[in-house]
Amino acid sequence: MGIEFVMVIIFIVGYIAIALEHNIHVDKAASALFIGMVCWGMYAIWPEDHLHIEEGATVQSISEDSTLAEHNPSLVKFMAIEFEDERNEVFDDFAAHQDEDGKVHYETRDAEHTSHYVHEFVEHGLSHHLFEIAGILFFLLGAMTIVELIDAHEGFAVITDRISTTNKVKLLWVICLLTFFMSAALDNLTTSIVMISVIRKLIDSKETRWLFGGFIIIAANAGGAWSPIGDVTTTMLWNNGQLPSTSIIIVNLIIPSLVALLVPLTLASFFVKGQVTRPEKIEAGHSDHAATTTFERNFVFFLGLAGLLFVPVFKTLTHLPPFTGMMLSLGIMWTVTEIMHSKKKKEERRGLSVISVLQKVDTASVLFFLGILMAVAALQEVGHLTEVAHFLDDKLSGNMYSINISIGLLSAIVDNVPLVAAAQGMYPIESTGQFAQDGQFWQFLAYCAGTGGSALIIGSAAGVAVMGLEKISFGWYLKKITLYAIVGYLAGAATYFFMFFKG
Repeated sequence: MGIEFVMVIIFIVGYIAIALEHNIHVDKAASALFIGMVCWGMYAIWPEDHLHIEEGATVQSISEDSTLAEHNPSLVKFMAIEFEDERNEVFDDFAAHQDEDGKVHYETRDAEHTSHYVHEFVEHGLSHHLFEIAGILFFLLGAMTIVELIDAHEGFAVITDRISTTNKVKLLWVICLLTFFMSAALDNLTTSIVMISVIRKLIDSKETRWLFGGFIIIAANAGGAWSPIGDVTTTMLWNNGQLPSTSIIIVNLIIPSLVALLVPLTLASFFVKGQVTRPEKIEAGHSDHAATTTFERNFVFFLGLAGLLFVPVFKTLTHLPPFTGMMLSLGIMWTVTEIMHSKKKKEERRGLSVISVLQKVDTASVLFFLGILMAVAALQEVGHLTEVAHFLDDKLSGNMYSINISIGLLSAIVDNVPLVAAAQGMYPIESTGQFAQDGQFWQFLAYCAGTGGSALIIGSAAGVAVMGLEKISFGWYLKKITLYAIVGYLAGAATYFFMFFKG
């Protein structure tokens, strides 16, 4: 039984454990961390099973093995870089060059074994994925802290005081449309965190809040798909040159994305009945919130909102990962609120500082995110996700609509980022046609990868965040929300098809 097959089995078993966390009484974070670290551990202990290299092979013999380039083009590229790096003493005895056909050859002055190099390659892959995952985790941590800080100052009263309706259907429409457009301006992850804090002020019933939370996921993912900064996969296609035109992304995708939200909302309007009960307002002295003035509430809310809006601007200006802008915004808010409350008594400041707010951040959700993303990264590293992309391309005869719809649904099971990265690697940008810059393949991929993850609660960053904040179970979401999400997803896909299909 190959190591790659065993890793898939472990991933599936762990996925089932996450889905049944309430039945087996094991927190989803524990299951996610287990499968993530075990998959990487297996890959690190037996890397040769995937890399197709014999432990005792020399670098010179590897260069003559045509199967290496076929199975591991990334390894060949990595070898060329490392062997030409004179600063790395490990590879001083190796040299690499390319022939006229672009084939990489390796020469050795001494016959060295490759075991050390192979493990260097594994560590290089781990470092690459860990950097990306850490960026997401720090982004999530920063966003959650800013939102909790606004909530500690009761800043969300700016929104909740202006929403007077208690009718479930009307309130659901208001919350979802607000989420849809906020997600395009911020991003789907940040918006989900903000909106969960909002509905906590408006809805007392846990079951009703879960229903709203499920639709917030649908709305946030739909809103993020038509904005170059709203979803990480759309941002990938925007930054990497497949969709360089912001106006084309917005104009061509906003209607399908809006349909992906309006159809589930319309269906839910026939089944959701009754009024919502708002939580009772507790006096400041008897609650977790310290007393704040109207000025402080409004100031912290708008400062926090400006800080969140600043993140995509900072990314565009510096081309640094989004978490750097989020941490800068958090640093500014931290400094300003410390100065704002510096003259208050210790008792009055309690609960209004970032230090106290950090204790409320759901660390378990952050660790769950780490585990599930590490598990998916391990599958990506051994090539499973690329194989899936090639399988879809082969079985679906290259049909752009079928391939992208399938990728969108698969992104509900595994992370959409590696799936989109695999598609980017499979299909080069052409001068004309559907694979050209701003071509229909890339537009439809942005829609499908952005909205398809709503089908399962752990299929998107927004879903994972809401799941952690509201403790929504996998099974409840599957029974109550999944069908709405899939119908909306397919309706939006059909809308795009009829908008641009040319026969």
